[in-house]
Amino acid sequence: MTVRYLPVYQPRRRLSHEEFARRSGVHPDLLRRFVALGLIRASRDLDGRLWFPPGQLTAVARIERLRAGLSLNYASLGLVLELLDRIRVLETALRRQRASEPRPTTRGRSA
Repeated sequence: MTVRYLPVYQPRRRLSHEEFARRSGVHPDLLRRFVALGLIRASRDLDGRLWFPPGQLTAVARIERLRAGLSLNYASLGLVLELLDRIRVLETALRRQRASEPRPTTRGRSA
């Protein structure tokens, strides 16, 4: 079974806690937990209110997909996310290395 996800709209400005919860479809208390666990980034203003970069909407969608697909608790998702990010970095480096290596020529070869 193939699951498809819609792209996430990302505004250019920071989102308030309430706006971010509405757009992500995640309860505000759960968002606070994500921040406490280090799963998503947020900043606080002088009054202590949370503000989220718009790019974190995709991070929340990724967290929810992993949670649903792998049946992991939120605390263990931090490790899974770190490993997936590390794999992505290593695969990118490997692709770059392979692209920069000279390709062998087949001319002049005898059978």
